[in-house]
Amino acid sequence: MTTSQRLWAVVFTAALVVCMAPLKGYTQQASTVPDGQHDFDFNIGAWKTHISRLVNPLSGSKTWVQYDGTHVVRKVWGGRANIGVLEIDGPGGHVEALSLRLYSPATHQWSLNFARSTGGALGVPMYGEFKHGRGEFIDQETYNGRAILVKNVWSDITPNSCRSVWSYSADGGKTWEVNWIAVDTRIPDDASKTL
Repeated sequence: MTTSQRLWAVVFTAALVVCMAPLKGYTQQASTVPDGQHDFDFNIGAWKTHISRLVNPLSGSKTWVQYDGTHVVRKVWGGRANIGVLEIDGPGGHVEALSLRLYSPATHQWSLNFARSTGGALGVPMYGEFKHGRGEFIDQETYNGRAILVKNVWSDITPNSCRSVWSYSADGGKTWEVNWIAVDTRIPDDASKTL
C-alpha cells in the first residue's frame, strides 16, 4: 500500500468514525427509553370509586354532582392492554362506561379509549405516558360545537388508591378547567368476587 493509499485509508476511517458516532449515541439513547407496558398494572383489580363531575363544563358553572360505584379493571395481553368497566350512580342516574387502554411498543405510549353503554362506540383516543409516577394523556375533541383539548391525569398512585382527573381547555392548553375527579379505593380480594 502506498503512502497516499494509507493516508486515504486513515482519512476514510476517521470520517466513518465521526459519521457513526452520532448513530451510536442515538441507539444507546433509544435503548434507555423506559418500557411502559406495565404502567397501568397498578390499576388492575376491583375498586370503589367516588366521582365528582362538573355539571356544565366551559360555561362558568360551579355546580358539581357526586357519583359512587365500582371500577373493575382486567389485564389483557400480559399487561400491554386492559379493559375497565365503570358503573356509577348519582343525580344523573346509572352510568355504565368502558375503557380500553392499549400500549404501543413502537411509541412507548398508551392510547386510552372510552365508550358509554348509551353510545355504543369508542370515542376519540387519548395518547400519553407515565413519567415519575404520573400519567398524562391528551386528545382533541369537539364539545358544544367547538374544538377543545381534553386531558386526563393519573396521580396519587398507591397500592390501594389512585386519582384520575379530567380537564378541558378551550384556549389551546393555556388554561384548563377540571370537570371530572375520580378517587378510587381498592376493594379487598374477597369482596371483589361479589362484583
